[in-house]
Amino acid sequence: MSGWPCPQALLFDLDGTLVDTAPDLARATNALRAHHGLEALPYPAIRAQVSNGGSALVQLALGLEREHAEHDQARQYLLDRYSEAVAVESEVFPPLRELLERWVSAGRPWGIVTNKPRAYAEPLVLALGLEPDVLLCADDLPVRKPDPAPLQEAARRLAVAPGDCWYIGDHHRDVQAAHAAGMLAVAVGYGYMDSADDHRRWAADLCLDSAADLMRELTVDELSP
Repeated sequence: MSGWPCPQALLFDLDGTLVDTAPDLARATNALRAHHGLEALPYPAIRAQVSNGGSALVQLALGLEREHAEHDQARQYLLDRYSEAVAVESEVFPPLRELLERWVSAGRPWGIVTNKPRAYAEPLVLALGLEPDVLLCADDLPVRKPDPAPLQEAARRLAVAPGDCWYIGDHHRDVQAAHAAGMLAVAVGYGYMDSADDHRRWAADLCLDSAADLMRELTVDELSP
């Protein structure tokens, strides 16, 4: 145990933190490759870039920078393929589903704050049977993470002070957003990062290597109603 008090609300990043979406995004990425007559990329190479968004996957797949004239068209092709099957292989990281069941049973709110557009995030959440008390997506506000506004808005909707929330994420921007929002920043190391990255270097308040570690941080006694 870290010694941090149990929060009143949990807020999660989506891709690579709450849900393992990499398999479905990898399929869409390789569909883009195939569309251009290229062989499929190995899954680990794609997985490491998932949290960096669609543009990063286009750059990985085709080598097209954001400024390239064909980048936006390629990105849309990738997203169209992804939207056709957002939850075929995606799943909640075990044991986080059990954690959420216990959390809800204890009468505590939770939510998702993601830089994923709602057109993809909402169908994914519904398909997985998740019922967050708040879901804030990339296009719900004028700004997105690392700006703290989405996290602060999530706390407002949950009627919980930011200081009583944990924000859990697998990217440096998640830690930046949490700190700026006045929340406890939890960095997880099981998400989507390349071999050169290290969640322990992000200056998070709490660093966890696995979803099981998060489960241990929130003990049965603390989750008693």
